[in-house]
Amino acid sequence: MTPLPRIVGAEILDGLGEDDPAARHSRRDLRRVHRIMGTCSILLRTMRSWALPGSSSAPLRVLELGAGDGSLMLRVAHALAPRWPRVELTLLDRQALVEPDTLRQYASLGWTAVASRMDVLDWVAGPGLIEGAGDSGLRWDVIVANLFLHHFQAGALGELLRAVAARCDHFLACEPRRARPALLASHLVRAIGANAVTREDAVLSVHAGFRDQELSGLWPPGAAAWATREHPAGPFSHCFSAVREGPG
Repeated sequence: MTPLPRIVGAEILDGLGEDDPAARHSRRDLRRVHRIMGTCSILLRTMRSWALPGSSSAPLRVLELGAGDGSLMLRVAHALAPRWPRVELTLLDRQALVEPDTLRQYASLGWTAVASRMDVLDWVAGPGLIEGAGDSGLRWDVIVANLFLHHFQAGALGELLRAVAARCDHFLACEPRRARPALLASHLVRAIGANAVTREDAVLSVHAGFRDQELSGLWPPGAAAWATREHPAGPFSHCFSAVREGPG
């Protein structure tokens, strides 16, 4: 069977205002979609395998790109807090979607979380400093992206991955799998109560998703040695991870 070609289209949610009722409904839909896709469990399987100094005196520095309302990473934090007791987390998004109560929940776990409003392409083009991120704003132990990389055409995505590789030691992305079963499932999100925005965006996301070793092919070669892994995960997801094994 002929593989689906990759087609990147503008998703409706990206063009809606933060307080638009349809956008609020769609963000609730996305939380349900993450649970159905098992995104939290997929992330945890990889992050728990990393040899990170989670009990050292210096906190781990973690950046999430396209963090949305911060709810997915909060679920990850609940599971990782015993192993990663001190974390400085920056939730980067071009919209201000993280509620104060979400930040308080991070604090209750021992994680210092800040939400920063910034377009990721500005982060790529600039020196990498993120307002509010303190001394960790230029270098990260971990960068994570969830249902985010598929928004970019290959050229911009390559630039983004080059910036990520230059600014962190561990990277993990969980994206839609571009495959016919996932495409079929994307047409069925109405069954979970998804609104029109989510129903259209779900299909667009699969068409823009990834398969095989497409992200590995865009990961920049460099002087540092990287261990990369790209693979299907769960019923509908596609994952890429990279761990620095040499000096950067």
